[in-house]
Amino acid sequence: MAHYAKLDENNNVISVEVVANANCINSEGIEDEETGRAFLEELHGWSLWKKCSYNTKGGKYYNADNTLADDQTKAFRKNYPATGYTYDANKDAFISPKPFESFTLNETTCEWESPVAFPSTVNIKDSNNTIWPNWNEANIRWEYSDENNSYYWNETDWVQIT
Repeated sequence: MAHYAKLDENNNVISVEVVANANCINSEGIEDEETGRAFLEELHGWSLWKKCSYNTKGGKYYNADNTLADDQTKAFRKNYPATGYTYDANKDAFISPKPFESFTLNETTCEWESPVAFPSTVNIKDSNNTIWPNWNEANIRWEYSDENNSYYWNETDWVQIT
């Protein structure tokens, strides 16, 4: 199956459609983007479509089990888009909305990065207790709370907030 992002006139992703591979085969028997785009235009009456790759993230192509694929030729347009993403024609990439003002765009992966790297330790107390930290934009740091306390990541370890 092929996937195509439907774009508005400002290159914002409106939706993502799945197209059968058979509808992307040109007259020479080769799958190509333009044939799939033309199929969607005829079907929906909309001309702005860009092919995307369901298994591409950060410019890398992953297998169904989320392991890095040996064949990286399938990595397409940096990231699989969703509604609200933008297509950047200069980078030939789909970019998610900027999550926080302090985040910057990684020009290689076209993913947003926080000014403090995501915590390397998310298993707290024991290996069966995985936490999911939240970004605190006001304090420019990763934080999480359990039933008793709150903590922040100091780029090395979790520190209790007093």
